[in-house]
Amino acid sequence: QVQLVESGGGLVQAGGSLRLSCAASGRSVLTNTMGWFRQAPGKERTFVAAITWKTTYADSVKGRFTISRDNTRNTLYLQMNSLKPEDTAVYFCAAGRNYSRVYEASRYDIWGKGTLVTVSS
Repeated sequence: QVQLVESGGGLVQAGGSLRLSCAASGRSVLTNTMGWFRQAPGKERTFVAAITWKTTYADSVKGRFTISRDNTRNTLYLQMNSLKPEDTAVYFCAAGRNYSRVYEASRYDIWGKGTLVTVSS
């Protein structure tokens, strides 16, 4: 059974950086479509970034966040720079087997439990 475990969240000041990690166990899923989503308090879960043979980003994070993966370590990453208070959310990683509409949460079938990122102003 595949499990995804996120780490790297925390409290950071606006303008700072964090790197999130998502470790996969059970079997290798890193060659699948991998994605990051986030959910702010009281709001719906929204797309952040995805990686297949290319990367896709939400407009709100384009140029600030970078998604990458290390298949040898079975780990997905999200480098977040120039953080803003509106980036505050629980960040989830997810794995799926679809290569289209990667911005839709329904395209993923394995989810981690999330890691909290708080950006102070």
